Amino acid sequence: MLTILGFAMIATFLVLIMTKKMSPIAALVLIPALFCVAVGQGAQLGDYVIEGVGNLAPTAAMLMFAIVYFGVMIDVGLFDPIVRGILKFCRADPMRIVVGTAVLAAIVSLDGDGSTTFMITVSAMYPLYKRLKMSLVVMTGVAATANGVMNTLPWGGPTARAATALKLDASEIFVPMIPALAMGLLAVFVLAYVLGLRERKRLGMLTLDEALAREPEQETVSTGGGSTRGGSTGTGSTATGGTGGEDRLRKDASASGGGTGTGADADPTADPADEADDDDFQGLDPNRSTLRPKLYWFNAGLTAALLTAMIMELMPIPVLFLLGAALALTVNFPHMPDQRARIAAHADNVLNVSGMVFAAAVFTGVLTGTGMVENMADWVVGAVPDAMGPHMAIVTGLLSLPLTYFMSNDGFYFGVLPVLAEAGAAHGVSPLEIARASLAGQALHMSSPLVPAVYVLVGMAKVEFGDHTRFTVKWAILTSLVVLAAGVLFGIM
Repeated sequence: MLTILGFAMIATFLVLIMTKKMSPIAALVLIPALFCVAVGQGAQLGDYVIEGVGNLAPTAAMLMFAIVYFGVMIDVGLFDPIVRGILKFCRADPMRIVVGTAVLAAIVSLDGDGSTTFMITVSAMYPLYKRLKMSLVVMTGVAATANGVMNTLPWGGPTARAATALKLDASEIFVPMIPALAMGLLAVFVLAYVLGLRERKRLGMLTLDEALAREPEQETVSTGGGSTRGGSTGTGSTATGGTGGEDRLRKDASASGGGTGTGADADPTADPADEADDDDFQGLDPNRSTLRPKLYWFNAGLTAALLTAMIMELMPIPVLFLLGAALALTVNFPHMPDQRARIAAHADNVLNVSGMVFAAAVFTGVLTGTGMVENMADWVVGAVPDAMGPHMAIVTGLLSLPLTYFMSNDGFYFGVLPVLAEAGAAHGVSPLEIARASLAGQALHMSSPLVPAVYVLVGMAKVEFGDHTRFTVKWAILTSLVVLAAGVLFGIM
């Protein structure tokens, strides 16, 4: 009974958010509350929620201060050289922009933190997507999938969890997986190329200067909000003309550079109510007043030290980001009004993400507290035929896709993986093979509604979570299957 209700709760949640009948926060809170009552455990709802909040509170604190820290680093220009290199490569060509999104997300993902990756990627690429009227779900889908593959780094989380759960060495799990993960990353780049060609065919091309042209009196919107509206927004019309055999979009001379488009090329995911705010978002303005070029090497050293401390686990990650954010604000913005302005600029992201984390705590608290997740895991493992025992690594890889999407990484790696490893051991399958196979589903996991960082991505990109899910899931599954197939082909699992 609990198994059926658990799957029903997850299905109800996904249907409601994908059809936009409820917001993610409301669905994360109300659906599990109703199902908790339905299983006859309504009296324990408070205990389950408090336990879930307690488990996710460190994650919420980490994300809150990580957003402030990396938001400040973006404001002061730490990542501008990387962004300039990516933008020079893109040249306002939709295909290059989508590939550049994948490359930038993969590079920044080396820090092991999804929220950081999404903040930097969206801040850099969002203005180009809006100017060229490219589909924003392409940006969020490519960024999330690239980050999912890179999330398997030993300091990213899943590998460490698998090593801990099965009492293995993380390097023994990760190093042999590098060829398979490289194939997964290559699959993301190929996907980005194909999606980029599709966008180029739909939109044509612009020069970089044309793409980024804007009204002189408009002010930059810093990451997270705090915009100052300058100039009026016009309605830009587009016309296509042949130049050197390629279609090129040209803006109506009477339109403002930040005008809102009304043609057929407009982003289908855009919310008309947010169009003016979208066009005010200019991203990383090279002349913004928050730049601190004289403190560049201090900020680079501070960030390197912070990431090193994270990898070496010198202190809990929330504490590291708390200290880092306080130090970054104090050094870069010594005056109190400037500090308040920077905190206010990123307050929207902080509130949205932390609110989503605590709402997810209700969902995970009920799923775990009622015993649903345990019954679901037992049912899935028990459904595996005995004949598949010798192929338990492949089974684990296939199961990692739905289970890491519908469950937290902690729930899967500490609750399900040991059971799968025991079943595999009974048929002579090494725990190392099981551990490596369990990483295959991470490309899909990063778009799970239970991953707080994905709400940073869709929030900053102004994309509905349901739209992101509908677009991304199929490509993320394909990427995960590429990783799994490569692992089998290379004899890793």
